[in-house]
Amino acid sequence: MGDRRRLLCGWLATVYLSLFVGVSQAQEWQTLNDSERQLLHNFEDRWSQLSDDRREQLLRGARRWSEMNPEQRQEARQQYKRWQDMPRERRAQLRDSYRRFMDLPEEERQRIREARKRFRQMTPQQRSELREKWKQDKRDRAEKREKRNQREGRSHREGQRRERREHRRRRESEDRA
Repeated sequence: MGDRRRLLCGWLATVYLSLFVGVSQAQEWQTLNDSERQLLHNFEDRWSQLSDDRREQLLRGARRWSEMNPEQRQEARQQYKRWQDMPRERRAQLRDSYRRFMDLPEEERQRIREARKRFRQMTPQQRSELREKWKQDKRDRAEKREKRNQREGRSHREGQRRERREHRRRRESEDRA
């Protein structure tokens, strides 16, 4: 009899807690200010089912939007439209790049941000020249690989396979580090 009673009490406690949590989550929508509720109105019906992280993410976005001036909002709309117009494969590539960026140590991310900032501060002519230099460097590396493959008696295809294997090994060792 004691086991059944404990089981029943446990079940009642679980039901009570789930009802309490449901009520507190439902009330959380009501704690939003008018501006946040207006911006997030599409989420009202499912707000209580969203994870805390997702709700916090949406609230941060709503607050950021509220703080934007009209020009910034227009720019955000245009960026969103560009994102929506992108092919799915490209969006997946960008998400993957972002995840890899976020997996980098903070010092490396900061170094990349600073380099990007310097690049954006360049004149269009300087950017163009730098891109040409990168393209030339890439062609030079490809030419070097091709010569090495010829010296070592590899076909072009064998050389490509070797390069992919080496690239995979480098990525795997970076992932483990």
